Amino acid sequence: MTDTVNTPAPKPCASCPYRRDVPSGIWQPEEYAKLPAFDADTALQPPNLFLCHQTDAEDPRARLCAGWVGCHGDELLALRLAVVQGRVDGSVFDYETDVPLHPSGAAAAAHGLAEVGSPSPAAVAAGVKIARKRGIHA
Repeated sequence: MTDTVNTPAPKPCASCPYRRDVPSGIWQPEEYAKLPAFDADTALQPPNLFLCHQTDAEDPRARLCAGWVGCHGDELLALRLAVVQGRVDGSVFDYETDVPLHPSGAAAAAHGLAEVGSPSPAAVAAGVKIARKRGIHA
């Protein structure tokens, strides 16, 4: 991972697991399993930043997940640590989006896992688009 991380995009990406309008089941179960841990009391949360699934951690354009910041905001231990360490600009605490998000990581995970075994055509299409963007060919 780079030393500094870019602030979130103005809106969560079209496949963000925190968005309410993203089809269920587009990510692997282990990706959804990461989300509820950020609902814990701040001191009990993972200290790692949650990056946008559309960027690579090694890429200098890597950015914070907009849905993660929009959902949890200044309650995030990882975000607080990164700002104090100078890895993320403090303006991140002012982040807002008009995109409807799940109210918690647990709610986002439950939605995402609901159809992971039999994704809808919309979820399959979103997965194909993600794979294409990442250069993965099935």
